[in-house]
Amino acid sequence: MALLQRLARLAAYLQDPQKVADFQRLCGVEGPPGLAASPPLAEESGEPGPLANGSCPAMNGGGEGDGWPRLRAAAGGEERHLKGLGNGAIPEGAGGEGPPQQQEEGQQTWGRRQPRRNSLTGEAACQEIAVRNPFLYYLFNLGTELGNELFYILFFPFCIWNLDAWMGRRLIIVWVWVMYLGQCTKDVIRWPRPASPPVVKLEVFYNSEYSMPSTHAMSGTAIPLALVLLSYGRWQYPLMCGLILVICWCSLVCFSRIYMGMHSILDVIAGFLYAILILVVFHPAVDLIDNFNLTYKYAPLIIISLHLALGVFSFTLDTWSTSRGDTAQILGCGAGVACGSHFNYMLGLMQDPSPDTLPLIPPSITVTLFGKAILRLLIGVVLLLLTRIMMKKITIPLACKMFSIPCDDIRQARQRMEVELPYRYITYGMVGFSLMFLVPCLFLFIGLS
Repeated sequence: MALLQRLARLAAYLQDPQKVADFQRLCGVEGPPGLAASPPLAEESGEPGPLANGSCPAMNGGGEGDGWPRLRAAAGGEERHLKGLGNGAIPEGAGGEGPPQQQEEGQQTWGRRQPRRNSLTGEAACQEIAVRNPFLYYLFNLGTELGNELFYILFFPFCIWNLDAWMGRRLIIVWVWVMYLGQCTKDVIRWPRPASPPVVKLEVFYNSEYSMPSTHAMSGTAIPLALVLLSYGRWQYPLMCGLILVICWCSLVCFSRIYMGMHSILDVIAGFLYAILILVVFHPAVDLIDNFNLTYKYAPLIIISLHLALGVFSFTLDTWSTSRGDTAQILGCGAGVACGSHFNYMLGLMQDPSPDTLPLIPPSITVTLFGKAILRLLIGVVLLLLTRIMMKKITIPLACKMFSIPCDDIRQARQRMEVELPYRYITYGMVGFSLMFLVPCLFLFIGLS
């Protein structure tokens, strides 16, 4: 009983949003004056109070048709817009501090920073924040991008087209299971994001999702660790280099989620440990899964059905969030890659090196080799993006028509499960299939393979 009480106290300590805010301040991120003021105190001062977890003030229109509220600054009476105020943002002057244009200490200018917003929710933040360490700001933004779609659509194609398709297929299998289980766990536990205030939200793109565990931390742990597990012994390189890569990659992603104000310390630690647990359980089965995808006659039918069923029956969301669509997207991509791998195997394309050639020796980097690799990546990624755009244009109206859903407001239509699941699954299924089969066929045809 005493041990359980200690663990409960430790968990409460690690989940405390104040620890996130302390880490942010340590890294040079500070919110506007009055951020930590309680809402009642702010209300007494006659100014809007702090807002938590994505709430926004009523958009009462500014008189010019932009729909955003305005506050009149104390100096000069100039009007200033507060676009997308939310996620802990506090208007200038909240708490009676006055406009934070310049601080006496260090004459620090407060400037708006617009986080990447979610096109489905329209949610944004406009906290006036001071970033005293630009290096850490851009470093941790890079770290958080290592768990976003832009990174995946560059990293996985590069691995498959330029490094080792055998390793790339298995990395995607690991990624799909890690992300799927992580997203499902979030929607079972349903813990909210760290409260703002005191946390300063530097990102709101995934703010509608639950918090525990951090799927960024899970992917930031699983991908580099699986990369080393799959490549060491197959490729000749010092193990120490692989371990340094794992430590740097994982640390950068995990710390970035706390820095951005999106996860508590407990969320990140849980994501790290959960990813390792999943790898311990699933890594021995990766070879079996990949061989099944390649060789079994009816593998495409089983893969498509299984991934579709996982997307349909896994969620009992109380409110809409980005997690359902993201999970369908991951499952669709995994199914597309597996089906593309099957067709490659049946047609004898992109054959894996024979076991007697192992371990593989990294080739010398020449201008020709580097140029071909970059050309493959540029051409291939452009084709993947075009595939995504084309399938999106087709599947959303088609799903709306099939389920009699009004298509006037695309944002609202995409939040309906009947539209969101087939749109995401089919679109990213085609992206995965193109990644593994159609684009390599094009490379073979034009002599870039």
